[in-house]
Amino acid sequence: MENRRGQGFLLGLTGGVGAGKSTVLSYLEEAYGFHVIQTDLTARRLMEPGMEGFQTAVRLFGADILDASGAICRPVLAERMFREPEKRRQSDAAIHPLVWKAVREEAAAFRNGPVVIETAVPGKEFRDSCREIWYLYTSEEIRAARLRESRGYSAEKIRDIMASQADEETFAGQADERLDNSGSPEQTRKQIDRLLAERGIPLKAAKQQQKQRNGSDSGWPER
Repeated sequence: MENRRGQGFLLGLTGGVGAGKSTVLSYLEEAYGFHVIQTDLTARRLMEPGMEGFQTAVRLFGADILDASGAICRPVLAERMFREPEKRRQSDAAIHPLVWKAVREEAAAFRNGPVVIETAVPGKEFRDSCREIWYLYTSEEIRAARLRESRGYSAEKIRDIMASQADEETFAGQADERLDNSGSPEQTRKQIDRLLAERGIPLKAAKQQQKQRNGSDSGWPER
């Protein structure tokens, strides 16, 4: 059960591409000691040579998705998935259960402190795995500007990516809380601080001070 130190608190964070999820994850980790799990990185690990996801991708899309080292060339795979939606659906159906099994195992390993799971694809597994879910909203105009500046995406590519993701109604329908990240970073941090204060989860600095006063280990993992 969750306690005042965040033990057992499993948070879900979702939102569209360019919403600023990475920035929020960094703040949760650095300021509050959250262990961060990103489902896309988990999926990437499962696509390494010898892993079951790797074998599925090669079976569906062929050996021409591999680079000279024998690893999957991610840009080539992404392009094939975009052009062959039926095979992408088959790939997702095979790999998603593996991803969520790995995510749940990692979350359980860090259950002595707060954990956040981030995904851009909210679904039943996400809902079932998290104690509560936060939706990070950012206007499409700001998201597009960020993607142009940070990744150099064209307007056409940005439209295609946004169209392939869940819409705002779907994201909001999954969420228990909505964070607005269209303003300044400070405004977003204040929203996070308020929500976590309501849940009794202290700033990591306050936690470290308490640990020093008590002279004992609180059960938070070292960062």
